[in-house]
Amino acid sequence: MQALLDLSKSRIVIFPVHPRTRARIEALSGIETNENLRITEPLGYLEFLALMEHAATVITDSGGVQEETTYLGVPCVTVRPNTERPVTITVGTNRLVASRKGAIVAAADSALERRTSSPSHRRPSLWDGQTAKRIARILLDQ
Repeated sequence: MQALLDLSKSRIVIFPVHPRTRARIEALSGIETNENLRITEPLGYLEFLALMEHAATVITDSGGVQEETTYLGVPCVTVRPNTERPVTITVGTNRLVASRKGAIVAAADSALERRTSSPSHRRPSLWDGQTAKRIARILLDQ
């Protein structure tokens, strides 16, 4: 929460929050929010995908979000020690960071800088939207 609060001092941070997470946030003492930190209800998949697509940077602990941001070309900061999606690291769209305020803020700032200075990205091999066709071809050939 402190990392999000620090980041929200200079930019808008949108945080769709699961009800259990909301309860934990409310239980924290000494948290002072500001108008740039916008805590929302959980979003449906399409709304969340649109939010990611238009984000400057995404901070997550979700494996699925790592993949989606990579496909969309949105820098991702993953707050975990490891990932089951190493290709997102290899192509440079995702970075793993420790669950520490300074590490999260530094990685988010760095990701935003990279996106601003070099907005192009590359998708991993075979992430071309043609998977269903390839699977159908394999099944038909059997």
